[in-house]
Amino acid sequence: MKNVLFVCTGNTCRSPLAEVLFRDLTKDLADYQVGSAGVGAYSGQPASRSSVVLAKEKGLDLTKHKSRAVTVDLVENATHIFAMSRSHLAAILMNHPEAEDKVYLVSEFTADDRLRGRDLSDPFGGDLSEYRETLEHLEKMLPSVLAYIEQTWKAEAGRGSTQGD
Repeated sequence: MKNVLFVCTGNTCRSPLAEVLFRDLTKDLADYQVGSAGVGAYSGQPASRSSVVLAKEKGLDLTKHKSRAVTVDLVENATHIFAMSRSHLAAILMNHPEAEDKVYLVSEFTADDRLRGRDLSDPFGGDLSEYRETLEHLEKMLPSVLAYIEQTWKAEAGRGSTQGD
């Protein structure tokens, strides 16, 4: 089972959008669990109104989302962790150095040269157009995240499969 965790600051804007979009991308793949959390999140907060609106425009539902903080259990159980910015990546690694081999920047694999390796800007407090830009950037990044997971998962699974055959 692939357990993908998206991480931002408060788990109300970027990572919930990434979670719901990625969940939709993987809806026909039974071996995915998708979640989100925040390095500075207060548990139980709803997704931002603008994130809910944009998700709804895509036919997705964020109305039941409740924020949660990054925990040891979430990090241990995740097979892949995608941070929205370098500061989130650094915070995860500072508190969970053992996760180094499974933490990535969400933009790390995108084919778009203008976005690759860049932080996903935080729309918190901004207007709907800023949230829409974040959503559009995620829509460009997440297919390459899925492709990376699928390619590397098969390669890792394939390495151990010849033993005992």
